[in-house]
Amino acid sequence: MTHPKRTAAHVPVLPVLETSHLTVHYEERPALADISLALYGGEIVGLLGPNGAGKSTLLKVLAGMLSASHGTVLYRGNPLRGTHPAITYVPQRSGADWAFPISVREAVLLGLSHRTPRWRGFDRDEQRRAMDALDHVGIQELAHVQIGELSGGQQQRVFLARALLACGAALLLDEPFTGVDIPTQDLFGSIFADLRRRGTLVVYATHDLAQARHSSDRVVLINRHLIASGPPADTMVEEPLRRAFGGQVIVVSGPPLDTDPAPVDQMARVSR
Repeated sequence: MTHPKRTAAHVPVLPVLETSHLTVHYEERPALADISLALYGGEIVGLLGPNGAGKSTLLKVLAGMLSASHGTVLYRGNPLRGTHPAITYVPQRSGADWAFPISVREAVLLGLSHRTPRWRGFDRDEQRRAMDALDHVGIQELAHVQIGELSGGQQQRVFLARALLACGAALLLDEPFTGVDIPTQDLFGSIFADLRRRGTLVVYATHDLAQARHSSDRVVLINRHLIASGPPADTMVEEPLRRAFGGQVIVVSGPPLDTDPAPVDQMARVSR
């Protein structure tokens, strides 16, 4: 179990989300095994591992969308039973129904659906906040466009705007950087940093080592089991990366978080 984070006054800070000996099975196949992890407000966590490592499964468990087979999941020290309004989950773009006949603005307003009774429409303040969120991600002018008419990067921005509208204590994103252009990646990184300053926990899954090194305060390496958790400089080194990726090409250096962009120019191939 990860020990509680402490403030300068040595007062323990309760994790926003915490797992203890978490195990998840899909029928007889283990997707995650014995994951103990504490995640705190005000940090950006890159969840890193190869395809099939259990990253999406872990995010869904942390979001309360999937139950553990064994072990516990806590939100602010209390058992997490189902979804929670303070935890926002953003799925992979490929998992959304982009043919659904709603506009960009309506899709963003769905981020408030857990707070707004179905018999009541969204009020003027909620409508304004939705437009502000769209403005924040740079697509306010697309508010009345049907979501299926958007490009991949614009669709990801819709997800992000909806998350900003709903976001409370934790924002969980599944592969948010996949298939988007560099400006959208930069926008995501900027908004993550802004949420960190507000004290929000941001956890995003990726298999892109360069992105994880550049955009994370902490990297959590998993491949069904927890392999490493810590600052990128400590976790993204040869031995844990070999255990996670099993000999694929890996990045061993790159720009740290909140520095000027620089090319990642050192790579190594780890032997199997």
